[in-house]
Amino acid sequence: MDILGVMNIGSSALRAQTIRLNTISSNLANIETTRTPEGGPYRKKSAVFTTASTSFEAHLEQGRPQTAQGVNVQYIRTDNGPGKMVYDPSHPDSDENGYVEKPNINLAEEMTDMMRARGSYEANVTAIKSAQRMAMKALEIGR
Repeated sequence: MDILGVMNIGSSALRAQTIRLNTISSNLANIETTRTPEGGPYRKKSAVFTTASTSFEAHLEQGRPQTAQGVNVQYIRTDNGPGKMVYDPSHPDSDENGYVEKPNINLAEEMTDMMRARGSYEANVTAIKSAQRMAMKALEIGR
């Protein structure tokens, strides 16, 4: 694999982790939201990744099999599971029994996922910087 390939894979991973972090941030910001424009409480969202590969034509042109060429966010999945029912009869969104449906978001899980996404982001930045240093050393050798 060439140095530009490493940088392209790393940059696709940075984009994917950025979307993942934004999705987690949205979940954390709406952890108490009980009313949305769609109706009902906010629903947890999560990014679903898929590998990015080259096209069939690119495989033919290069004449050799290719490995994965990075990562893409395939879609943002919305969790449609039931929310947490909390007894709060004074809440404006409570039902006739006094229960309010809160989002099904676990703060500890979201924070853990955020730390993992941040770690992945930092690892990809390190890989890109390493590839950049290798390219610079190769240019110095060529002088």
